[in-house]
Amino acid sequence: MKRITDYLVNNRRVMKLHENMLKDICEEYELTLTEAIIISFLHNNPQKDTAADIVELRMLSKGIVSQSVESLIQRSLLQREQDAMDRRKIHLTLMPSAQIITESIEEIQKKFYEEIFAGFSKEDQALFNQIHNRISENVKAAMNRRANQ
Repeated sequence: MKRITDYLVNNRRVMKLHENMLKDICEEYELTLTEAIIISFLHNNPQKDTAADIVELRMLSKGIVSQSVESLIQRSLLQREQDAMDRRKIHLTLMPSAQIITESIEEIQKKFYEEIFAGFSKEDQALFNQIHNRISENVKAAMNRRANQ
């Protein structure tokens, strides 16, 4: 049982480290942590560009995402656009004014990877990525099985 706890705690620590590193950007650009997470998410996942995607994949509440999206729109860092095929779907796009923030995010992410992969060879990192991808697929499959029960 301790191994499960260790695994779950470590995953949470990785998330906390990333959030703590994003706090530097929050201070520099006067953003909330959620706003920085949204900008980072949209920058890194251009194919996942709705508030629902952010809620699902970053496990944030709908309310805080909605509030943060509205704030970013008011600050001209983000724009929304209705989907041409499904008018209920709203796509979010970073504005050019967010580029300076995304450049800082890229620097933070580079440091983040350096921190978590310190002492890992390129081969170790590749093996980690393979294992991580397999675990992700197993989790998705298990979640789908549970949802269909």
